[in-house]
Amino acid sequence: MFRILFSLLFVSLSFAQQTNKVDFIKCDASVSPYASEKSIYGDVVYEFKVKKAIDTIKIDAKSMEFSRVMINGKSVNFKNSGKALNLFEGFKKGKNKLTFRYSAKPKQTLYFTGQDENLQIWTQGQGRYTSHWLPSFDDVNEKVTFNISVEFRNVFPVISNGAFISNKYNSKGNLITWNYQMQKPMSSYLVMLAIGNFAKQTSTTKSGTPLEFYLDKKDVSKFEPTFRYSKEMFDYLEQEIGVKYPWGIYRQVPVRDFLYAGMENTTSTIFSQDFVVDEIGFNDRNYVNVNAHELAHQWFGDLITAQSGKHHWLQEGFATYYALLAERHLFGDDYFYEELNDYAEQLKRASKTDTIPVMNEKASSLSFYKKGAWALHVMREDIGAKNFQKAVKKYLKRYQYKNVNTDDFLKIVKQVSGYDVENFKKVWLEKSGFEMEIAQKYLSKNKFIQDYYALKKSKKSLAELTEILKSDAYYPIKQYIVYQTRNIPFEERKVILETALATNNILVRRAVAESTPVIPEAFKLQYETLLNDNSYQTKEIALTNLWKNFPDDRLRCLEQTKEIVGNNDKSFRLTWLALAMNTENLPEQVKATSYNQLLDFASENYESSVRQNALELLLQLNPNDEKVIELLFKATVHHKWQFTKFARDNIRLLFKKQEYRTIVEKIAATSDETMKELYLKFLNEK
Repeated sequence: MFRILFSLLFVSLSFAQQTNKVDFIKCDASVSPYASEKSIYGDVVYEFKVKKAIDTIKIDAKSMEFSRVMINGKSVNFKNSGKALNLFEGFKKGKNKLTFRYSAKPKQTLYFTGQDENLQIWTQGQGRYTSHWLPSFDDVNEKVTFNISVEFRNVFPVISNGAFISNKYNSKGNLITWNYQMQKPMSSYLVMLAIGNFAKQTSTTKSGTPLEFYLDKKDVSKFEPTFRYSKEMFDYLEQEIGVKYPWGIYRQVPVRDFLYAGMENTTSTIFSQDFVVDEIGFNDRNYVNVNAHELAHQWFGDLITAQSGKHHWLQEGFATYYALLAERHLFGDDYFYEELNDYAEQLKRASKTDTIPVMNEKASSLSFYKKGAWALHVMREDIGAKNFQKAVKKYLKRYQYKNVNTDDFLKIVKQVSGYDVENFKKVWLEKSGFEMEIAQKYLSKNKFIQDYYALKKSKKSLAELTEILKSDAYYPIKQYIVYQTRNIPFEERKVILETALATNNILVRRAVAESTPVIPEAFKLQYETLLNDNSYQTKEIALTNLWKNFPDDRLRCLEQTKEIVGNNDKSFRLTWLALAMNTENLPEQVKATSYNQLLDFASENYESSVRQNALELLLQLNPNDEKVIELLFKATVHHKWQFTKFARDNIRLLFKKQEYRTIVEKIAATSDETMKELYLKFLNEK
């Protein structure tokens, strides 16, 4: 343990020593990604200033090759450690210019997905991973002005950070060079690249900032529901934060099989394809909160950056809280307090096992994001919205384009408001657990929350509950009534269900669908109306329950819903296919077609969310099918760890059956070398 702590301390000190002695100012990088090789090549120019004497200057670079390394126009010797480019000669005190050529085949951070028209190339550098595809700096305290030029075949748009300057066509190689330029410095982890078959729409904010929205060309009909409220949230956040958006332009682009919900790369957010929705899908899962969260990061994380993981809440807590404020602006106080209450409940449950406070680099995401947001809400309520805005504005102005720690923020809060920041820090940032009693005092300022908690404590009659369902009470109260009456005999509960359906609220009606797995004949016609709701989730639940309850009507239900695909994960369609496979009187040809479609959904033609859902069904239907086995093993080499874990866990579980192991051994014997190696990897495990 001492050696680990010493090593971490040494790394931290070495980073600090370099940034104290050397300041990298600007990077001009010309890069060329090659999908066929899953590689990238580039020429890089760094301008840097040596402030104090230093033996070796380090640029982080994972598993790269270098050539033509020159400082101030002269070739220099260098050391490539496999983790960094180390420079030890040729530089002088004052300004210097470094140039070099590099190549890499990144195992992470730069991802190549799909082929031909479905090809996408994108990056995810969160934390300190950009150095896997671009020689840069894992230390977030080294801020550089990055100008990226990307050479790629002329079919697809190329997106990077900053202002788009030009694109130049090279007729010889059928290539276009796309030039992007930043005006201000940023941390390396915020450098991005996205290439794909994208369509674009544009807008302009009240303050004149251009907005660019990208979608796969196959999804052009989904622009409005996917990016709904984007401009309104931008205008609100700029006004609420009190500091003009600092980067000149803002873009958003979804990519397939992204590792997270979204990533706030400077000027150019990348987010998950799962949030690309149509009008119906918007009611199930939409991009609004993630959209606001990543936008807020352009100030909190990009404009100012936490010095270390200990202060990570200054990014995630702020982005989470300002996203909630933006949603409050759109959807009202009840929505805002319902979300805060949900955060509090999550934190209360987690506090039983989560003993790491917010101000600790090992804190959970829940703490960084949601407890951090709660801390800011408490502060804003205590000092008042105007003082809070004044403090945040002063904080951003003072530390713009720099790195910050918690005390930097708290000192300004104290200057502005006289707030007891030491007690705040102790209770909300340095203490583990969650102060639920304190939180409830802030929550109880909202009448909906008061009514919600009063209802949970009361013992109201069915007549009283029915009247609440008929009232204008906020929908979570009505959902609660539906769920809490699920065990009451149907004849008594019928009025509750009928009144809940009559609210025409999608989420209240979904509660009816979920809480009524056994459907009485007398309620069948009313329950069937759920198949028409503008929610794929509700349709899926309703179809499944109707199929189970009424065998004689299975064909009719399947026929009624056969054209529905559902959300991005194809969940509805997959459920439909599974039900079809298990419907006795469905023609065998339809069953065969359904099975083949399941196999297709499990293939590399689709995202991991679709593939996993399909594989789960196939493993239930026919785990010993050689095609299913091949698809399951192929899943183990995907870049998304959640998907590969699912595949590995299932393979190891199935290997406990000798029959399955024998089938895999037989397949391996006749497979090509790539698949054979993959099969043997698991067969030889001990």
